[in-house]
Amino acid sequence: MTYDYTSIGFYTFDCLGRPVTEIPPGGNTYFIEELTMAVSGAAGAAAVVAAKYGLNVLAVGGIGDDLMGDWVIRRLGQFGVDTSMMQLCKDVGTSSSIVTTRPDGQRPALHMRGATGAFIISEADYDKVLDAKVIHMGGTGLMDRMDGERSFQLMKEAKRRGRTTTLDVFAADKKDMANVAGLLPFTDYFIPSIEEAQALSGLRKKEDIGRYFNDLGVQCTVMTMGENGAYYHHVDGTRFHMPAFEIDVVCTCGCGDAFNAGFATGLINGFNAEDATRLGQASSALNASGLGSQAGIADLKTTLAFLERAKFKNYHAA
Repeated sequence: MTYDYTSIGFYTFDCLGRPVTEIPPGGNTYFIEELTMAVSGAAGAAAVVAAKYGLNVLAVGGIGDDLMGDWVIRRLGQFGVDTSMMQLCKDVGTSSSIVTTRPDGQRPALHMRGATGAFIISEADYDKVLDAKVIHMGGTGLMDRMDGERSFQLMKEAKRRGRTTTLDVFAADKKDMANVAGLLPFTDYFIPSIEEAQALSGLRKKEDIGRYFNDLGVQCTVMTMGENGAYYHHVDGTRFHMPAFEIDVVCTCGCGDAFNAGFATGLINGFNAEDATRLGQASSALNASGLGSQAGIADLKTTLAFLERAKFKNYHAA
């Protein structure tokens, strides 16, 4: 196959500043310590981390005809990501965010949806888009023209061709479940945050949520749980909780997306379930150590060295 990893969906330009404790009143100005830019989003951040880890990555999504889109393509190229399937969408801007990072790493954002909702993948594109070991769809719920039947058919074809499929979502309400449910029978690894999983399922306990998604056809659900780690729930009966690593948090933007790429890198390198999840957790932790998606991640060697010395946080199950 040409690629290791195809990352489809939500690509966004982020401008991030920290620390931000409040918005200045009126036309006033507050001074901050750090300002940066990053390619982010459930597909964009994952694509960059995967490329940093040495994977051959194809980016699939949309940009607008603007300065932000130009920068996103240039930045992806600097990491060696193939951008030949990034579509230039007319009459919309590039998906973009202003991220106000708090001293504790939380990151309230102002977001313009833009081109993520405007691109499509036609059947004529399938041979190239699906020519990868792992097909990742990141940002279901934001891809207005792809969400629904187009994405169902794409993931169905990916499975017919024997690809490993992973899915991340942008979903905060039970009403989004119909769109997600259509993808689950064609998904090997569903990787939502615990908050998204709870909103979609209407359930609270991670074990109940895992069973719920298994019943809808997914092979495995891996829920990212922030400072509480991650929970792995496979239809084959493999289930475990893995605590988060101790880290000095700078910014949590893109942590789940870094997990996606780290987990996929583990799968591609033949890691078992626990080791792939551990690599995902390490990727998420290092991501949180810098301002903006991927800032704290250097390469796979550095992340594996972090795993050798890292300590788990204490975790007390509810």
